[in-house]
Amino acid sequence: MARALPKALTLTDAAASRVKELMSRSDKPIIGLRVGVKTRGCSGMSYFVEYAEEKKKFEEVVEDKGVTILIDPAATMFLIGSEMDYAEDKFQSGFTFKNPNEKARCGCGESFSV
Repeated sequence: MARALPKALTLTDAAASRVKELMSRSDKPIIGLRVGVKTRGCSGMSYFVEYAEEKKKFEEVVEDKGVTILIDPAATMFLIGSEMDYAEDKFQSGFTFKNPNEKARCGCGESFSV
């Protein structure tokens, strides 16, 4: 029997609430948020999140907790099985990722490698 593939990305309740809040603030019509990775930092890659006005070719669409996340096709293999969260404390706020594919993360948490 074939094993089910893990979801490309799941969201915590906090992340879904923040996505909804960000979408309501956009001054353009958007369909969701786009998540991807860029080459950057001392460990090699960092996550990016941006508004998505339309679905691009080959993007994976994740519908979770009432929000739409589009995954940049170049990032799919790095994000499979990840959980997107939103955290806020005295010093910073932003989306965080629990990624089972990460092998290392830089000391400041800005970048990762797989």
